Amino acid sequence: MKEKNSILKLLPVMVAFFVMGFVDLAGIAANYAKADFALSDTLANLFPSMVFFWFLIASVPTGMLMNRIGRRKTALLSLAVTIASLLLPLINYSFASMLVSFSLLGIGNTLMQVSLNPLLSTIVRSERLASAMTFGQFVKAIASFIAPVIAAWAASRLGDWKYLFPAFMSVAVVGIVCLGFPQTEEKGGEGETSASTFAQCFALLGNKLVFLSFLGIICHAGIDVGVNVTAPKLLMERLHIPLSAAGYATSAYFLFRTAGCLLGALVLARYPSRLFFLASVLCMAAGFGGLFFAGSRLLLYACIGLIGFGNANIFPVIVSQALLSLPGKKNEVSALMVMGLFGGTIFPLLMGASSDMTGNQGGALFVMAAGVLYLLAFYPGLKRQ
Repeated sequence: MKEKNSILKLLPVMVAFFVMGFVDLAGIAANYAKADFALSDTLANLFPSMVFFWFLIASVPTGMLMNRIGRRKTALLSLAVTIASLLLPLINYSFASMLVSFSLLGIGNTLMQVSLNPLLSTIVRSERLASAMTFGQFVKAIASFIAPVIAAWAASRLGDWKYLFPAFMSVAVVGIVCLGFPQTEEKGGEGETSASTFAQCFALLGNKLVFLSFLGIICHAGIDVGVNVTAPKLLMERLHIPLSAAGYATSAYFLFRTAGCLLGALVLARYPSRLFFLASVLCMAAGFGGLFFAGSRLLLYACIGLIGFGNANIFPVIVSQALLSLPGKKNEVSALMVMGLFGGTIFPLLMGASSDMTGNQGGALFVMAAGVLYLLAFYPGLKRQ
């Protein structure tokens, strides 16, 4: 009976993880919006940057809000904001409205990311947290994977890629219904303390592991969004194919990322996360090394797949270690880790400027490769679990 109750609590959270994956539609949407509005790389990259900008601004306030209203209610609020973000482009499609839409998507996703990870930690045992979070990332990756597919299908069959928005919006509505049931209400975790102030929350960055983890999340998010945005451009540049065909490169990335999450959920339930983290980073290093020289479709897809497979488990490993390092401050640590997703704003801006400067996507690849080097340097600091 206890196991059945745990599953009933876990299922609505996993629906919310699926909705969390909607944030990754920013990459393929930026490519379509670039064509629709005739934008440069730098301007087009503003769209995903607006999404991830809010991870910097809203993460810590979300942690404070969560201390007041609880994790489940914060997650419900995130779903409502996400629905509003998906509705706006259907009402008015313009450069300005898309910036607002992506801002709302970022705010909603910030609320969701901050609340779901500690909510999950109250449902599963600590030794299973990394595995459960990885499974959540697997569910999230499914949404990330199908977004470019739906956009391409809608563009070719229905004549408008924006049918992606109502399709995803309907799932977010289901998420509100599922998460609204009382069995998903959380209980306070063992050792959790009273609410912190902003200063006390940021002071947690004085903890070495929390600070290094924060930088690791910046690199993870930057690589994730960077590949999402750059992969189609790279294929168009190297293979001279249209966006409708090149957009499937993003799906390839998320397909392998989904497979990596599924494997990670199984491996991390049995084996130490530290070694799995190293193997994941080495996969990314091999993928980026190949992208600098790949000229064929098969090799480009293989390298993109390696990066997706490797980046799949970076976030849950880092966040689970950070949460368990300060069990009495899970809300605050979660907020700081999600704030690190601001890397999804920093990297695309640097990549756009670099690619505009070099005249090709090689400049963007150098920026993402620097993030992989940091993750390699971060590995020795991970605790054995």
